[in-house]
Amino acid sequence: MGMIMVGTWWHAGFHLTTAIVGPTLLTLPYAFRGLGWVLGFICLTVMGVVTFYSYYLMSLVLDHCEKAGRRHIRFRELAADVLGSGWMFYFVIFIQTAINTGISIGAILLAGECIQIMYSNLSPDGSLKLYHFIAMATVVMILLSQFPTFHSLRHINLCSLFLSLAYTFLVVGACIYAGTSKNAPSRDYSLEASESSRLFSAFTSISIIAAIFGIGILPEIQATVAPPATGKMVKGLIMCYSVIFLTFYSAAVSGYWVFGNKSNSMILKSLMPDEGPSLAPVWVLGLAIAFVLLQLFAIGLIYSQVAYEIMEKKSADVKQGIFSKRNLIPRIILRSLYVIFCGFFAAMLPFFGDVSAVVGAIGFIPLDFVLPMLLYNMTFKPRRSSFAYWINNSIIIVFTIVGLLGAFSSVRKLVLDAKEFKIFSDDVVD
Repeated sequence: MGMIMVGTWWHAGFHLTTAIVGPTLLTLPYAFRGLGWVLGFICLTVMGVVTFYSYYLMSLVLDHCEKAGRRHIRFRELAADVLGSGWMFYFVIFIQTAINTGISIGAILLAGECIQIMYSNLSPDGSLKLYHFIAMATVVMILLSQFPTFHSLRHINLCSLFLSLAYTFLVVGACIYAGTSKNAPSRDYSLEASESSRLFSAFTSISIIAAIFGIGILPEIQATVAPPATGKMVKGLIMCYSVIFLTFYSAAVSGYWVFGNKSNSMILKSLMPDEGPSLAPVWVLGLAIAFVLLQLFAIGLIYSQVAYEIMEKKSADVKQGIFSKRNLIPRIILRSLYVIFCGFFAAMLPFFGDVSAVVGAIGFIPLDFVLPMLLYNMTFKPRRSSFAYWINNSIIIVFTIVGLLGAFSSVRKLVLDAKEFKIFSDDVVD
């Protein structure tokens, strides 16, 4: 169905915040364990600065095209227009599909794990397995997937913003409590002994941080803003990155401070070990898990929108209403099948940390760290002697190399973990 362009800058801020600030921020201590304190801080800060700059440049390119009478509502169309290459259109479709499907699978997987954690605390001897809870999460996602447009998610994404702040502060409080209690775990911040293992772990961690900062759907978000969009996305980005500053650093520092190189891919799992009592009050952790669960559904919704738009471009009749029988029935069928597909893969291959790294390296790094710089250079053609020209090309070169190395190390770790894994396992693999 067509994009509804009536949103304000704060609606864009809600969408941006939901797209970036999600439960994946609770994997930051896990990313730090492959980098250590100094490199962890440097990578987190550099990624933040580069992505803000990158999204700002893309917003300028979109504004420039709009003023020239070519308002783009899809990333793939913007890339094909500016770069003038037909293959670029399909390249962006492929990368966006990989990102959106990977995040949809991850959201359902993590939602299922949240339900499992609550269930295991209420019924320690219960017979239900992880895939049962993933099926429950999939059913909820099928129902929620029927929101017809991106703009219709604005109120859900406002709630998502508050949920991210709430569970982050609860987890930070829980980490401080755990770190100062008499049962505090022993702390070890050393990296892996082997130099090659340290290198692979570092690039995997960088890929995870890239995935956490990545959006991959900025043009689709800017397309929801009422014209003229000039300047509105910058305000939305400032709102989003204010939330990022509050949440990312506090979660990374508190989690890594307590657990060091024993941090799990989900810090809540570290706070609730399989053996022994919880390291923080159960009600605090339970509330945090409930907030995470609710936000995961919002994240699954926002990242599914591009997939839905691609599917419905052929199936929908734009001459008829969104809720007409002609459009409603195909929408229900196609969206339900897509969510079932994601739920099936989440149950079959629960590699949360590994999937985050692969999506970051293969998806977010080219789309959010490389293409925006290229689009800006092609659109505005800065002089070779200008600072913008050199900084943009430096970012392109550095992150192309980081992306290639990150993709190799991430896929390597996924293959290594797969050797010790059984299909439809009851545990999420770190």
